[in-house]
Amino acid sequence: MIAHVVLFRPKTTLTPEERHTFVDALEQTLAKIDLIKRATIGRRVTLGRLYDQMATDFPFAAILEFANEADLRAYLDHPAHVSLGQQFYMTSEQALALDYELLEGDWRSQLLKA
Repeated sequence: MIAHVVLFRPKTTLTPEERHTFVDALEQTLAKIDLIKRATIGRRVTLGRLYDQMATDFPFAAILEFANEADLRAYLDHPAHVSLGQQFYMTSEQALALDYELLEGDWRSQLLKA
């Protein structure tokens, strides 16, 4: 399983209409691309812990899961995602996107590798 993790902060200058346009585009993209096995989107929660102060503040996260790397690559190249990506960068003040191979079973040996 591959996870595509996107942390983001929308621009503070966005109008309500611009926010709606982005959210609609995100919703449509998630519905159009059946390669996505699971999509979770949420708002950051702070618990008053030390790590809350160490992180750059990204108030939102989107975590999309794919069966394999080929499906993730196909998603990234899909015209609906390309269009969403253009809008995403126009509406985001700051963002971070990372991909992870999710370890199942013997994850311990994977973590111990140099």
